[in-house]
Amino acid sequence: MPADVPHLIFLCTGNAARSVMAGAMLGKLDAELRITTAGTHVIEGQPMSWRTRDAMGALGYEAPRHRSRQLDDVHVEDADLVVALAVEHVTYVRRTHPEAAARTATLRRLVRDLPAGPTAMVERLAALDLASVRLEPWEDVADPAGGEIDDYEQCAKEVESLILELAPRVR
Repeated sequence: MPADVPHLIFLCTGNAARSVMAGAMLGKLDAELRITTAGTHVIEGQPMSWRTRDAMGALGYEAPRHRSRQLDDVHVEDADLVVALAVEHVTYVRRTHPEAAARTATLRRLVRDLPAGPTAMVERLAALDLASVRLEPWEDVADPAGGEIDDYEQCAKEVESLILELAPRVR
């Protein structure tokens, strides 16, 4: 991939639902982006749950080779943007990878605050001063873990809506 193609990390807790959905959805919309999904508290190498698979499939997305992975230093060092699915994930990055705080935000905040435009994404992110942004409860995408298929379907629809808004802003 060309060096000017942004590398995005989607981050949730177990890397089994929300981040998988977001990564697969944005990857389908823009196959040239470099996308990694990871979690903050992961059992390495696990496939996504059948509920995640079915909820994504109902919307036309898939990630058949997905295996869960813990966020690590190499991911963070290489990422242009870390997209968290909840405030707790931003807090985790700020604590464990403070050097990445200025390029880490929740999906909801990015959809609300990151402008599209001809200016490089790195400059648009810098203008948001993400490292010092006060995190707020409205930023969370609810975790469907432990829920029924309806919870996963609702989550997938919400993530898809947000990804459709984010996609034109990450180039």
